[in-house]
Amino acid sequence: MIRFLAFEKTKMPDLQKNYVKIAASSSGMGYLMAEKKTAAKKAEKKENNKNTWLKYTETEVKEVFEVCEGYKAFISDCKTERECVDEVVRQAKAEGYKDLFSVKKVKAGDKLYATNMGKAVVLFIAGSSPLETGMKILGAHIDSPRIDIKQVALYEDTEMAYLDTHYYGGIKKYQWVTLPLAIHGVFVKKDGTKVTVSIGEKEDDPVVGISDLLVHLSADQMEKKASKVIEGEDLNVNVGSIPLADEEKDAVKANVLKILKEQYDVVEEDFVSAELEVVPAGKARDYGLDRSMVYGYGQDDRVCAYTSMLAIFHAKAAERTAACILVDKEEVGSIGATGMHSRFFENLVAELMDRMGDYSELKVRRALANSVMLSSDVSAAFDPNYPSVNERKNTAYFGRGLVFNKYTGSRGKGGCNDANAEFMAAIRAALEKNKVAFQTSELGKVDQGGGGTIAYIMAQYNMQVIDSGVPVLNMHAPWEITSKSDIYEAMKGYEAFLKEM
Repeated sequence: MIRFLAFEKTKMPDLQKNYVKIAASSSGMGYLMAEKKTAAKKAEKKENNKNTWLKYTETEVKEVFEVCEGYKAFISDCKTERECVDEVVRQAKAEGYKDLFSVKKVKAGDKLYATNMGKAVVLFIAGSSPLETGMKILGAHIDSPRIDIKQVALYEDTEMAYLDTHYYGGIKKYQWVTLPLAIHGVFVKKDGTKVTVSIGEKEDDPVVGISDLLVHLSADQMEKKASKVIEGEDLNVNVGSIPLADEEKDAVKANVLKILKEQYDVVEEDFVSAELEVVPAGKARDYGLDRSMVYGYGQDDRVCAYTSMLAIFHAKAAERTAACILVDKEEVGSIGATGMHSRFFENLVAELMDRMGDYSELKVRRALANSVMLSSDVSAAFDPNYPSVNERKNTAYFGRGLVFNKYTGSRGKGGCNDANAEFMAAIRAALEKNKVAFQTSELGKVDQGGGGTIAYIMAQYNMQVIDSGVPVLNMHAPWEITSKSDIYEAMKGYEAFLKEM
């Protein structure tokens, strides 16, 4: 089983003490009848209330918080797709998973994993039925909006050293200035040596950042559109200001290079073959005086990746093979060798089928077409500060459980995967059977905006796919917010999907 971190009982919100005061009756019988009626009404109200916190027992509340302690540790330590893959593989091995490519024959019940270039990973539990009957698939992405370092990056301006950048994914650029930032990633030297970098996360580490114009001189800046207040080419990361002694030209840059050489044994040319990501520095934390929420970077979509991972770890071998796909590049269109558009997963199915002794190209196609999938990605939570962008009947709310988006897309459902009603009905039955709280949503009002996930890509195989995930506030901001109860219900919902479908 997955190991959860220690839970401090004193920090648990006292959600179980909402007692109803019953007025005393002049007769004992009257008092007893009033007490019974009040208790019945209380039970009925508790059953019908959509807010999951009011349904939990004290034991369930404790479990919610325990799950989220593990989740906070995961997103605190895993801020890049490479770090996520390394941690998933580490935990998978602890759960008894073996590298698919190290196994010659696969039998029912075998637990297997495979990675793709260190940036994507797939977990399997082999079923007892032939693979061509289809799989139960959970799919999420592990990349998040961030700021990437360019290949020709380090430069000096007025005795300040900077890294030139190009932002990744959809961000509001003005949100990334004046924050403490960290640098994560790898240098790969010409001889193939890989140097891992993480600067800004330890308590005694320095941080880096992007400056903003002081308000006293911002008259012109404040007149700009929000999209232009901070330009993409101005997201330059300040990394130093001490000049190297006896260096005549670009002495501050030379000093930064000296530090990199001493600490990481890399030179300026190694930036050409580096993947360095600038992300918010610091750990995920509890949010709210009641500690009911999680505040952290990269929750889109690592909240669904983590809960999907837990779900397959908790799953038992069944007739149909279970799979959990955690991929890269979703924030930029799922392109490239490590995105969902890659044929990596399709090839893995062929490899798995071959090891099960039943391979044919036709059977691989049948296996994909007969599969069912939850495209596990986050949804926009209703924000009372900005109510005008949502249609209240069809939006996601904190504390009401796992979210299903039958379709995403924008402006007439453009670019969406619109799940079949029959598939949604089967999922409803599975969730209700396992007492999982869920809700349905659209991504904002009609014609207000929109978005997409990896669902439409997998639907091209003719498999049944629907979007499901956790509602998020501050989505795509450096620090995002989720409800602990929704995280817990997502995990339980993914477990139910793997168990029942």
